[in-house]
Amino acid sequence: MNARFKIPPFPAVILAIISVQGGAAFAKSLFPVLGAAGTSTIRIGISALILFAFNRPNLKELSPSQWKAIIPYGLCLGAMNGIFYLSLSRIPLGLAVALEFIGPLMLSVLTSKSRMDYLWALLAVAGIALITPWNGKGIDLYGAGMALLAGGFWAGYIVLGQRTSAVIDGAKAVTVGMIFAILIILPFGIADGKLGNFTVAMIPSAIALGLLCSAIPFSLEIDALKHIPAKTFSILMSLDPAFGALCGLIFLKEFLSLSEWMAIGLVIIASLGATLTGRPEKQMIQ
Repeated sequence: MNARFKIPPFPAVILAIISVQGGAAFAKSLFPVLGAAGTSTIRIGISALILFAFNRPNLKELSPSQWKAIIPYGLCLGAMNGIFYLSLSRIPLGLAVALEFIGPLMLSVLTSKSRMDYLWALLAVAGIALITPWNGKGIDLYGAGMALLAGGFWAGYIVLGQRTSAVIDGAKAVTVGMIFAILIILPFGIADGKLGNFTVAMIPSAIALGLLCSAIPFSLEIDALKHIPAKTFSILMSLDPAFGALCGLIFLKEFLSLSEWMAIGLVIIASLGATLTGRPEKQMIQ
């Protein structure tokens, strides 16, 4: 594709967030039939097929250094998605995304060299604290633990995606990475025992799920990671809890309190601040 038609990195990340959270709400509606692991398996599998059909990568052309970057990237991608869906089966979407976000948030703080970055990170932390129903509602510890673990893989996905995008075209990296993502999630989908519930009538839903949750956002993110640093990407991703809560409200009827709406405002301010005050960046990886 001609460079003039490429989406700039910041809008690309926002579009990826909207796509992922809308798709996550849709995916949760499939859990009663396919289960969390089965839905994740279908999502990754359909995404891989779509990406391979569209990008048609030549695996024989990949160098050893490219394979070395793609394999851990793909494994991390699969683990992140599978574990997040396990958390989503036990806790609300907004809470799951808020807890998962702790991973990339910690990455942004640990790699920061600017005091302004800490300010935006603190605002995002305040937003997460407000959007998390700590008092009176109780938290499923397994679901919360899976969300936190998914956040750790999310941080790894950012770092590995940055490195991978430096040695191979982003679209090709995502496409080939999906091979290893499906390898890590497929055994759990089979063990869950609900993949057999998938029918021909569900194919359109599966295609929509693959596009919204994987093919579109991962392609946008891998390209964006080539042009913005990991810490800026991580802070910008603080929009995820806000969009997760909004999609939970719209599609799953998970209603928000006043404090949770305040949290949305805080994470939006943090993300806009990171975008507006970020310095022009050189290529992330030399």
